[in-house]
Amino acid sequence: MRENKKLKKFGSLLVASSLLAGVLAGCGNGDSSGGGSSSGGGGSSDGDTIKIGANLELSGNVASYGSSIGLGADLAVKEINDKGGIDGKKIELIKVDNKSENSEATAAALKLTTQDKVVAMLAPATSGNTVATVQIANERKIPIVTGSGTAPNITVNDDDSVNEYAFRTCFIDPFQGIVAANFASNELKAKNVAIFADNASDYAKGLAKSFKETITKNGGKVVREEAYVAKDADFRTQLTNIKGEKPDFIFIPGYYEEVGLIVKQAREMGIDVPLMGADGWDSPTLVELAGAKALNNTYITNHYSAEDPDQKIQDFVKAFKAANNDKAPDAFNALGYDTVYYIADAIKRAGSTDGEAIKNALADTKDLSLVTGTFTVDKNHNPIKTATVLEFKDGKQVFNSKVNP
Repeated sequence: MRENKKLKKFGSLLVASSLLAGVLAGCGNGDSSGGGSSSGGGGSSDGDTIKIGANLELSGNVASYGSSIGLGADLAVKEINDKGGIDGKKIELIKVDNKSENSEATAAALKLTTQDKVVAMLAPATSGNTVATVQIANERKIPIVTGSGTAPNITVNDDDSVNEYAFRTCFIDPFQGIVAANFASNELKAKNVAIFADNASDYAKGLAKSFKETITKNGGKVVREEAYVAKDADFRTQLTNIKGEKPDFIFIPGYYEEVGLIVKQAREMGIDVPLMGADGWDSPTLVELAGAKALNNTYITNHYSAEDPDQKIQDFVKAFKAANNDKAPDAFNALGYDTVYYIADAIKRAGSTDGEAIKNALADTKDLSLVTGTFTVDKNHNPIKTATVLEFKDGKQVFNSKVNP
């Protein structure tokens, strides 16, 4: 999922110290309210409460993502607490708004670990914001789990070393690119394809790379590659170049703010071939920007579908609707829900709120049944799970198929 300009790793503890000073001086501007029913309080998880942090984009450019994850997390906390909590202790979910910015995500992580004394954290929704918190997690030995940060470098560094305290409940970017390419080749019979990606985004570039490699292996040909950057609003020049090559399919890895305008402008220019993206498209705002009609004949890879007939999914959909004015849960709601259950399961199996014990339990997870799939954690702290392909029909996401890893 989206990363803002990637924050460089801290050069020294001096940087962290200066940020911490700001946190302690007044980082309480974000939403620090509990997410479900809870008991107790105080500054630790030693009494009747287990404190779990939620470092989320509750305002800013991608507030749709973080807010949705928060709603799913709220439901999971309430369900767990209503059933007695974890070994008799209630979960208190402490939310902090990272304002969709790397520096704020770092400050939020420091606040949650030093001031609020959480035992684990839901990491930010976006890849860049999550990367900005990884070093804090490792240094303070507090596990973080991102529900939708799909960039590989969250859990694995460039030297292939694993970030010991970083985990995720979503699949990683390359898998989405592979799924999209196979869907284009096998289901849509695409032969000549174009790629239109955000070239300032590691998320988009990773998807584009794996898509290109797979579609080529499948016998397809990439006839045109074009690029844009976040905050662009006019894409007609690039779309004209793409249209001139007469592709029968266009892959657009990116985020809903720009993708909505790209889809709208493409259709206005008479480009009527199938368009496809990934989970970055998943926001109600996409339909507002593109228009329901323009989104017909478009597809995305995603983590789940509310229309999937699986009983576990339908039970979740029913519960979420009951708690949220009959609103159907999107993938981010489901991932937030699953992330809390993943952390709670690890705490219970660890029999401890010690960070290292929770980390070990997270890493040892096998065949955990969640809404977005049953998964086992691999050696790189990534879940092995299924992906879902969704199709837009008249502005609504419709379940198309499931793809196994």
